[in-house]
Amino acid sequence: MHTRSVDSPPRPPARRTAARLAAVLGLCSVVLLVLVAAEWHPLMSVDGGVSRTTHRWAVAEPGLTHVCRILSDWVWDPVTMRLLGASVAVWLVWRHAAWWTAGWLVVTSAVGTLVQQGLKAAVDRDRPVWPDPVDSAHYQAYPSGHALTATVVLGLLLWLLHRHGVSRPVWRTAVTVAVASVAGVGLTRIWLGVHWPSDVLGGWLLGALLVTLAIMAHRHWRP
Repeated sequence: MHTRSVDSPPRPPARRTAARLAAVLGLCSVVLLVLVAAEWHPLMSVDGGVSRTTHRWAVAEPGLTHVCRILSDWVWDPVTMRLLGASVAVWLVWRHAAWWTAGWLVVTSAVGTLVQQGLKAAVDRDRPVWPDPVDSAHYQAYPSGHALTATVVLGLLLWLLHRHGVSRPVWRTAVTVAVASVAGVGLTRIWLGVHWPSDVLGGWLLGALLVTLAIMAHRHWRP
């Protein structure tokens, strides 16, 4: 009985599923972008209410806030994520001579940076301002660069692990770490009062969209 090779091109249903996912993520990203740019009152009210509540908690819990600063500013910082992606790219070239996949990884990460910087400049949304801030950040607010970068880099690395095959314990550990990191970096940005909740949601959506499109491109050109 013939068994399809793991290296053969994905079947049309898989391609259609990926295309539908990309369409949904793209639509959600555009809708959220329009609502943020238009300063839609219900969204602004939710953003303000959540941010004011979490800021009160952050001021009242300095120990937890210090941990959030370490995680956000060092462990999950975009620079850390990009260095992680670059390290994997170097490893792919060194151990497997996988120049194409390494370049794909680096280019996708760079595109993520350009997308978030371009949108920050275009939307020009102010960050939350507090009389007693617990952290600081630069540039505009939307979308969250921390959330977008972590989603892109960790999403791509997870897919590479899945594609090349790893043991079940390693896979489960990788998924747990990736999900906790992507969710955690977004929540810490809100807790520290440097992003509105919709900034983080926008970063997650755009990051997931870029990962989906990048995987579709990889499957098309490097099956």
